[in-house]
Amino acid sequence: MTAHIVHIVHRFDTGGMENGMVNLFNTLPPERYRHSVVALTDFSDFRRRITAQEVGFHALRRPPGRGLGWMGRLRTLLRELRPDLVHTRNLAALEAQFVAAAAGIRATVHGEHGRDMFDLHGRSRKYNLLRRAARPFVSNYVAVSRDLENWLREVVRVPPRKLHQIYNGVDSARFRPRAGARPAILPPAFADASSTVLGSVGRMVEVKDYPMLARAFIRLHRERPAQAERARLVIVGEGPARAACLELLRGAGLAHRAWLPGERHDIPALMQAFDVFVLPSKNEGISNTILEALASGLPVVATAVGGSVELVESGINGRLVEAGGEERMAQALLDYLGDDGAAARIAEQGRNARRAAEQRFSIPAMAAAYAAVYEQTLGRRR
Repeated sequence: MTAHIVHIVHRFDTGGMENGMVNLFNTLPPERYRHSVVALTDFSDFRRRITAQEVGFHALRRPPGRGLGWMGRLRTLLRELRPDLVHTRNLAALEAQFVAAAAGIRATVHGEHGRDMFDLHGRSRKYNLLRRAARPFVSNYVAVSRDLENWLREVVRVPPRKLHQIYNGVDSARFRPRAGARPAILPPAFADASSTVLGSVGRMVEVKDYPMLARAFIRLHRERPAQAERARLVIVGEGPARAACLELLRGAGLAHRAWLPGERHDIPALMQAFDVFVLPSKNEGISNTILEALASGLPVVATAVGGSVELVESGINGRLVEAGGEERMAQALLDYLGDDGAAARIAEQGRNARRAAEQRFSIPAMAAAYAAVYEQTLGRRR
């Protein structure tokens, strides 16, 4: 029998959570599971990455504010879709659990993929009261990192029997180390064989803290100009922080050594053009871009926040640094610049990164773990 799963999110757009959903839809057997996605606000063309089966998308276009009209529309839609299971993700969609209960749906899953600036560490009393109020209506929880799993158990007080920790998977065939010369995907004359390209990919929003990375890059050039001479910075992504980063780099006279192209759809090829991957976030669940960088054979320099500490091992496949500290970020990046020892370090840590992606973060393993949670949830509620 095919189980119909309705996935409810705030918005379906470019992002790590959505990328994980696409990988799940493309991997779970369509003869066992069919899927619909309900976006409380809207969805984008990112859904076109789903290739293994038809997935229906529905947008409620919920307006900002405290209006409750969307709840009635969602209840009506759920009664039309008649799901066997509802899967909500993150705080912004958690209230849909109350609507699912009102619609008579008893098999439910809630996933925590990370937190945003409005509740960076999950300590908000108001939001935690909401999370605890929803507990009786959620059959099972999925946390994408051990950090989020511990928080759900200790702060939200989710019973351990309901908790499942599942890492995101990465496509190690699509994301793989470059073979030979750097691909000709960067701007002409931007980087040559002797350059060290420090690259990042992500939404350029406050929680990712890209201005800190720009300041660290500037600091490198001011304090260690000889080592930084061959360094190049690439930040791929769109968002309000992009303009701030460009202004910082122009003001320091370093715009010619940085490239911020906005959103791109050729990320695997861009990863192959990088030498080191950098993620300066203030918080993370499990970063899909770190997983993609590991699969691409790149050392990863990341802030020691959230699930990033579960992916990056200092001295093994990269470096962890304190969040918000541009001085320490600059110091960490120096390890990958300027001499033969740096080149050897990049090569060795890149091999370790690839090995970790292949052994620990496969998409089939992720899909099998989600299928086990779905089967347990459906069996418990039948």
